[in-house]
Amino acid sequence: MRVIEVEDLYFSYNGRTEVLRGIDLTVEKGEVVAIMGENGAGKTTLIKHFNGILKPTKGSVRVLGMNTKTVPVSKLARHVGLIFQNPDHQLFAETVEEEIAFALKNLGFDDDYINERVNWALKFMKLEKYRKSSPFTLSGGEKKRLAIASILAYDPDIIIFDEPTIGQEYLHKQRLADFIKYLASKGKTVIVVTHDVEFVAENFSRTVVMANGKIVADGATREVLTDPEITKRARLIPPQPTQCALLLKDLGVPERVLLDSELVQSIVSLLKHSMIT
Repeated sequence: MRVIEVEDLYFSYNGRTEVLRGIDLTVEKGEVVAIMGENGAGKTTLIKHFNGILKPTKGSVRVLGMNTKTVPVSKLARHVGLIFQNPDHQLFAETVEEEIAFALKNLGFDDDYINERVNWALKFMKLEKYRKSSPFTLSGGEKKRLAIASILAYDPDIIIFDEPTIGQEYLHKQRLADFIKYLASKGKTVIVVTHDVEFVAENFSRTVVMANGKIVADGATREVLTDPEITKRARLIPPQPTQCALLLKDLGVPERVLLDSELVQSIVSLLKHSMIT
């Protein structure tokens, strides 16, 4: 089942310069997709079309069969949760629990259900002790968890993260990866905009690459991120194992190496072979 269908999408902020140019993209229910590209490639502009914040200048975007040109943002927001790169851009309530409850109230849920979902989200994101605190007294990591909690509370079908790994240490990235896997196990569709090639290489099977407002690659992460023409065109630095494999290809290391474990295995195999011969 296709949950997102983008056809020949063009978009301009000022009516002259096109930020998106002829985007075609489909995302299936339950897929976990990374969108990559340099700053200004159009990644964030694209995902803002998925919940109707932006409307196509030309072409169409359908989310769960709904045409985003004609469907109100409020209706799309029930199904699409967007977590911004900077949580300060979406936090505004006086307390943490009010922040989580806000969307639920706007969507018309009854008080008992709202209380149940707020309590669940606080516990799930380990924010219970901050229930009565102001969101703006939280640390950067806690604010990000609150932004996620406010989305998860109303249980949307599609969850979009914009640059969630920026400024995050390895442990936090691993927790995010585990969290994305959890969402996928619940049948959620997850889209992540990121520059972090190592994070994508380790956790995503499908990667979409953008450059100059266009999609220049869409496919298996291994094929996309180990292709020097694609990474060069999108000005992406390939994963470190891929870079090392390219340097060692004359020694017999395969070029399409994506992960550290694969690089180590290839080198060990070569060493064993050289010892035998």
